[in-house]
Amino acid sequence: MRRLLPLLVIFSTGILAASMGCSKQSEDKLAPADPCDTTNISYKNQVVPILVENCYPCHGNGSTGGSGGINLASFVNLKVYADNGYLKGNVTHAPGYNPMPYGEPALPPCQMNTIAAWVNQGAINN
Repeated sequence: MRRLLPLLVIFSTGILAASMGCSKQSEDKLAPADPCDTTNISYKNQVVPILVENCYPCHGNGSTGGSGGINLASFVNLKVYADNGYLKGNVTHAPGYNPMPYGEPALPPCQMNTIAAWVNQGAINN
């Protein structure tokens, strides 16, 4: 029994130390932040920068590209295409839609997901 007691103490101490060193808080600190958080999309802060970079060259005010007469440079104009499904369908390259940006590579997945999430969240002017 005397030999067993020191082993039991060492084993218990090891279990206690391991359980104290492993917590949800330390796990959160080690886990990388999601760079593409689409929970609460802001039109002004997240959607407009994507549009400015990728859509406004052809579909913005004063654009001279082959825009097909589509101007997305105002919320009112964009909202029409968000509500009828064209914005999301075109940007995500869904079947039956014209893949946008036209003649260019698809947007990065995070940008596609941001626009799709904004549309899914009601395409609010926020």
